[in-house]
Amino acid sequence: MEPQNVPTVTEFHLLGFQNLHEWQTLLFAIFLFIYSLTLTGNLVIIAVMTQDQQLHSPMYMFLKHLSFLEICYTSTIMPPLLVNLLSWGQAIPFPACMAQLYFFVSLGAIECFLLAVMAYDRYLAVCSPLHYSFLMRLEICTKLVAMSWLTGVGMGFLPSLMISKLDFRVPNQINHFFCDVPPLMQLSCFSVYITEMVIFILSIAVLCMCFFPTFVSYVFIVSSILRIPSASGRLKTFSRCGSHLAVVTIYYGTMISMYVRPNAHLSPEVNKIISVSYTVVTPLLNPVIYSLRNKDFKKVVIKVMRRKCGIYGVRVKGSFFLLGKKNHHRTCNKLSSGISDW
Repeated sequence: MEPQNVPTVTEFHLLGFQNLHEWQTLLFAIFLFIYSLTLTGNLVIIAVMTQDQQLHSPMYMFLKHLSFLEICYTSTIMPPLLVNLLSWGQAIPFPACMAQLYFFVSLGAIECFLLAVMAYDRYLAVCSPLHYSFLMRLEICTKLVAMSWLTGVGMGFLPSLMISKLDFRVPNQINHFFCDVPPLMQLSCFSVYITEMVIFILSIAVLCMCFFPTFVSYVFIVSSILRIPSASGRLKTFSRCGSHLAVVTIYYGTMISMYVRPNAHLSPEVNKIISVSYTVVTPLLNPVIYSLRNKDFKKVVIKVMRRKCGIYGVRVKGSFFLLGKKNHHRTCNKLSSGISDW
């Protein structure tokens, strides 16, 4: 018989990385640095792709949405984490915890759908280049992106609602650095079998709609690449989708290990390490893998930098301009050549 008097939980205490007590300051500096790089890199991608007409192809349109998504995704986790590292165990109100859970689940689902759309884009570019411009015209790309956002937003409602209806025991301590599904269910007073199975079924549904189409797309892509006679041709073709494949492998590998495993629980410390990989590291890899290793993007960045340097030189007049012009242009050229050599 279930107990009748269950205390109402109004807040949770995030334990975070308290087992690394002596490393809290260092961890704060590292995570703040990574967060700053993530925001800067993804904002640069959005700004450059918005300004330059050369980067308005479907692939870059998807990258721009992915960059915006990564900013939202990492901003859902990182600010509370940074506060937690400074406050030695932050108390987060119950509504804020459920809101963080909802945005985390929804944005994660949106990323799965966007990665699937990008895999379809690469499949058409490699396997059906003659029909690519027709099949990936602007109106279709817009619909694919809108469908990804709307479907992902809907995916977050049911898990968040079901977890919010659970009765949580005291002490209400979450052995994690954010409000995630597994540690919240472990705090429940009663059985979470139905909630766990619903979340498992939703995870399988996302896999069927996103991962399997992505996997099939790459089967056809690899098959097409292997039929190219020259090694240089195979390498050039593979380079067009290698970055996306790397991010897909990292993202799905960590997500599957965390959520598609009913009735199995890894240790809290292992869960934290896996969570860091897809909440902190993956959003940072987006601007590095997708853009800084992309020749077209680097050319546009160099062009924008040189144009900005030229504007700066015209605006700064007088003695400073006459004395500093040479050093100013030398600095701009060094930055441009540094990006080219990346």
